[in-house]
Amino acid sequence: MDQLLPLTDAGNISYDKETKKISFGVEGMKIDLGGIAKGYTSSRIMDIYKDNGITSGLVNLGGNVQALGTKTDGTKWKIAVQSPDDTEDYLGILSVQDKAVITSGGYERYFEQDGVTYHHIIDPKTGYPAESGLVSVTIVSEDGTLADGLSTSLFIMGKEKAADFWREHKDDFDAILMSDDGTLYVTEGWKMIFQRREQLRSFDRKV
Repeated sequence: MDQLLPLTDAGNISYDKETKKISFGVEGMKIDLGGIAKGYTSSRIMDIYKDNGITSGLVNLGGNVQALGTKTDGTKWKIAVQSPDDTEDYLGILSVQDKAVITSGGYERYFEQDGVTYHHIIDPKTGYPAESGLVSVTIVSEDGTLADGLSTSLFIMGKEKAADFWREHKDDFDAILMSDDGTLYVTEGWKMIFQRREQLRSFDRKV
């Protein structure tokens, strides 16, 4: 593990804007775009929709939902945020227009060994699944690529650092965080918009 950790240091990645090429400062480094691939794809689909004159649409890529405009009846899309404790239940519902809603959590992809659960969100500082005190992070943003990257990053940061990061970039995104003690944190921009599941039972998609 100690030999592999230097390969996770993003400081060893260089990008040449003129040639648009990437180089690595450490031999053996590679880039995996899985952390943003779905968000980038949904954003590109939105561009294709717009290029073809489509003004209303919804893309669901499994944990990644992005909406174009409103529904054809003029109402906003209702996106349910899945409960980490029960995949058939949800925490609440967001009403969105021209937004990506993307959730990351350790409850979907994991395995158990010797009584320990290992999920797929890896902390690059340790090489092990992140233990940040969060079990679910949902990001709402106009930029699907940004939302996808931030949902993983804030999950690794933990509540306090995630809150500080949001305060510095609050114009770019909003977030819904659930801690491992079941407490739900919603950023100011969506507190009045996020409807708890007790208030509403119908929705268009779940993330």
